[in-house]
Amino acid sequence: MPESQAPILLDFPESFETERLLIRAPLWGDGASMHEALVESQELLKPWMPFAQTLQSLEESEKFTREARLEFLKRTELHLRIFDKVSGRFIGCTGMHTLDWNIRIFEIGYWIRSSCTGKGYMTEAVNGVTDFAIRELAANRIEIRCSAHNLKSAAVAERAGYTLDGILRSNRRAMSGELHDSKVYAKVRGTEF
Repeated sequence: MPESQAPILLDFPESFETERLLIRAPLWGDGASMHEALVESQELLKPWMPFAQTLQSLEESEKFTREARLEFLKRTELHLRIFDKVSGRFIGCTGMHTLDWNIRIFEIGYWIRSSCTGKGYMTEAVNGVTDFAIRELAANRIEIRCSAHNLKSAAVAERAGYTLDGILRSNRRAMSGELHDSKVYAKVRGTEF
């Protein structure tokens, strides 16, 4: 990547909307709403998310939010927060991680608060993030990776139209300590978009 295209020099919007959602970069002060959702959802998230193994304090949630804001600005991780457009209620987190700016490969991650599951919010958010990555980041490949045991996460990828590229056998350690397979879903320029 030429020097002039260093990721930190890239300009793109910090927010976008879908039919029901406002999806935006983290802002100072978002830690309180994220903390509330984590308290509500810890048991749902615990089998899959390292950060849910112990309940974060309000201060830790705000610290994470501020660090996520800085990472977004540096373009090293693109953390995003999901809010209901009408009520303003915090729904969950998404974003793009494992960024390869040279090839333009981005991996989408996500979690949703337990009271918002089953309403199609996460599929809508993933579709929004996918469109954003294609339109604003000139993505060539977008991936979603999840434990083969995480049926709900895999279902989101499938509902969002991602193709299962393959299964990586015994390549991740579950929170329980056992080895799990990973499902790798993708959309690729020229094929799916």
